[in-house]
Amino acid sequence: MIRFVATLIRPAESRDLPALGRLGAALMRTHYAFDPQRFLSLDDGAEEGYASFLGSQLAQPEAVVLVAEIDGAVAGYVYAGIEPLSWKELRDEAGFIHDLLVSEAARSHGAGQQLLDAAIAWLRARGMPRVVLWTAAPNAGAQRLFERRGFRPTMVEMTLELNP
Repeated sequence: MIRFVATLIRPAESRDLPALGRLGAALMRTHYAFDPQRFLSLDDGAEEGYASFLGSQLAQPEAVVLVAEIDGAVAGYVYAGIEPLSWKELRDEAGFIHDLLVSEAARSHGAGQQLLDAAIAWLRARGMPRVVLWTAAPNAGAQRLFERRGFRPTMVEMTLELNP
């Protein structure tokens, strides 16, 4: 029997914060596994801290947090915002995808693509001329998702540890 999974993409609400905290901590865990010197490690308050941070973004007019809901449960999220002109980054005003994560159990059902498309639509509706994002160098799966959507590589972040 084939089970079709229906994904609902909707704005995040305060009731979603516990799930967003768990997903945010999973995002942190993934990045830390890629490079423990570059990325934050998880501490006992990571889930609550990430939930609090994303909760602070829910009412920001220049930001959006969207969730992918599958069978009534939050299975992923995207956090995007409008970033002003940056002389430091040599770029004009742009939309920025800060986070995109779909739980392991919900991957390969299109939720990541749907979240990405919804964030891009939100940024387009606000007149953004482009969307920028960063992805961890070892995260080939995410890079394939972004490239399929038309993103192209433009910068390479490099890190030098100063502590032996």
